[in-house]
Amino acid sequence: MTLAAPEPLADVYLPRPARVEEVTPLTDAEIFFRLRAEEPGMVHGLPGQFLEVTVPGIGEAPISISSSVTRRGHGGDDWTWEMVVRRAGNVTAAMHRLAPGDRIGLRGPFGTHFPVDSRETRGRDLLLIAGGLGLVPLRSAIQYVLDRRRDYGRVTILVGTRSPADRLFIGELAEWAEAPGVRVLETVDTASPDWDGHVGVITTLLPRVEVDNARTTAILCGPPIMYKFVLLELHKLGLPDARIWMSLERHMKCAVGKCGHCQINGRYACQDGPVYRYLDIARTPEAIG
Repeated sequence: MTLAAPEPLADVYLPRPARVEEVTPLTDAEIFFRLRAEEPGMVHGLPGQFLEVTVPGIGEAPISISSSVTRRGHGGDDWTWEMVVRRAGNVTAAMHRLAPGDRIGLRGPFGTHFPVDSRETRGRDLLLIAGGLGLVPLRSAIQYVLDRRRDYGRVTILVGTRSPADRLFIGELAEWAEAPGVRVLETVDTASPDWDGHVGVITTLLPRVEVDNARTTAILCGPPIMYKFVLLELHKLGLPDARIWMSLERHMKCAVGKCGHCQINGRYACQDGPVYRYLDIARTPEAIG
């Protein structure tokens, strides 16, 4: 299966109807949603892309796709999408009040995607690094890689969160760790009394990772401050900028390059991002940190 970025809906300004199928709280601030299209003609999107979600009467917000096109129920005109929404504003607060059966609108998918089906990754070792909510879009890439496991070398997944109470997809982390040739390492910034795992920022996991810098591609997703320090560690390991990819999400308000809210020194994250090769943005002011 060769990935090609799908074209957004013909009229990218009009949301198409979808119905909420599942609503599951994950933490005090994040809720998992499964959405299903109500009419044919939509496409699922690739790992790293996002949708504009409309709550009627409230507004619209960009939300990352957290499920892979390789999974059952993501084919033909019977599209479903999974996403995790943190309560952070009027639209996301309204989404937290949704229930199964409610209707919303969707535009997209938009943006660039993680290179999970390219010469950048096929046959190579993968180092997937997620900080906090960055695990949500990276989950779609992880699912894709595990569903095409024979196409890759060793897979190492590093996950960092603020505290044990903020961990996402806990059951899936355990499942990923059981997959052949996959290693999962977790850390939290601050431990709770019942946490017996690693404590420290995510860079403290990197010394525990074996990296063949001649055959490894790294994919990062997390807050900008994480990138600054993870990049320093990856450079120490000898990983070149050409084999480091990251998602630079900004407030992609319109998703069609018109409003300018997601501009990074002339770049529009909703159009030529949010996923970038670090080599291409290393000298772009404001891109990192």
